[in-house]
Amino acid sequence: MKRNISGLNHASSSNANGLIDGLFLVRVARVHYHWHTQKPFFVLHFFVLEPKPFANRSIIGRLYCTPKTLWKLNWFLRDFGYDNELLERDEIDDKHLIGLCGVVQITHTVINGTSLLNLEGFAPASQWEELSAGVENLLRRMKVES
Repeated sequence: MKRNISGLNHASSSNANGLIDGLFLVRVARVHYHWHTQKPFFVLHFFVLEPKPFANRSIIGRLYCTPKTLWKLNWFLRDFGYDNELLERDEIDDKHLIGLCGVVQITHTVINGTSLLNLEGFAPASQWEELSAGVENLLRRMKVES
């Protein structure tokens, strides 16, 4: 039996939700901490708000909590407006993360045939208008090429 699987040939350029590499205005929907002896990490579930063609989709990524990667977790917390008082006490409360908004830059990497989503960078939600100009140009080019 033959089956037609849309996007099968282009799986390396987007994830299961059809998200391309780039910038997205997102809201934190869920957070889960995974303890591991060598690499503890947070699994973050983001809900895409902008750009409109990708709205209502989700992004799931990891932020590791090792000494070498704490700078990235700190960057995320500050840009998404996490409570400064809790941050100064080195506390992360999952409930305080839910609902935070900001800009996330994602990329995809293929390692041993598995596509991995990378959280490359963050910015405050207030900078979305400024940053989104480049995203709009990319979306226009994609429509022209289709």
